[in-house]
Amino acid sequence: MSSSERDFVFGKHAGLDFLKTQDAGRINKVFLQQGVQESFAKEVYGLAKDKGLIIQTVPKNKLDRLVAGGNHQGLVLAVASFEYAELTALLAEFDQRAEDPFLLMLDSIEDPHNLGSILRTADATGVAAVIIPKRHATGLTSVVAKTSTGAIDHVPVARVGNLVQTSQLLKKRGYWLFGTDMDGTDYRRWDSKGKTVLVIGNEGKGISRLLKEQMDQMLTLPMVGHVQSLNASVATGVLLYQMLNSRNPL
Repeated sequence: MSSSERDFVFGKHAGLDFLKTQDAGRINKVFLQQGVQESFAKEVYGLAKDKGLIIQTVPKNKLDRLVAGGNHQGLVLAVASFEYAELTALLAEFDQRAEDPFLLMLDSIEDPHNLGSILRTADATGVAAVIIPKRHATGLTSVVAKTSTGAIDHVPVARVGNLVQTSQLLKKRGYWLFGTDMDGTDYRRWDSKGKTVLVIGNEGKGISRLLKEQMDQMLTLPMVGHVQSLNASVATGVLLYQMLNSRNPL
């Protein structure tokens, strides 16, 4: 039994079949009930290992809540409702274009409403693609789709295993990486021309230390009020419009 409305596939047969036949990029999380039959658990772990997926063992009541009392039989997969793009294919496509691409990398954005809003602004400002990590971040869910108001169908989203390695790959291909930090350069001086990647950090922790080390320059949004931080989607919107202004001056 499955439930596409809830972005879950659950039940032994449906879950195992999905693990066997679907690309790992379609699977956000694997939840396995504590104390299930050993042979069943061994099969699930084997399939997950082959696809590089992490299994989270949880009590039965956790699975009951996820599928609203559905007959999960000890296995629930949180799956992506929308297809992800392949990054290497996207980069090859961008290399054939006359204009320099602008990419957006999101370091562990956890709120699906934030991701949906960011996709909406990315579409409005001409972002070529968005890159997100496979772990510790929201994927493309129905909530993201609804919040994006259709932008999810127009902005390619690539999901990668390691943002640091992806950053190194992008730099080798001639991309410049810009991150956000309280002590960075004023964003109004940002020249975003060329092959550019803007990196936005997690809502609470910002950009991770190892990823920050890959940045060519850090940008900051000056604030004169009492609250010294902005919502991730709002900050992204400000920076994306600065990018648009920089690339398309009046």
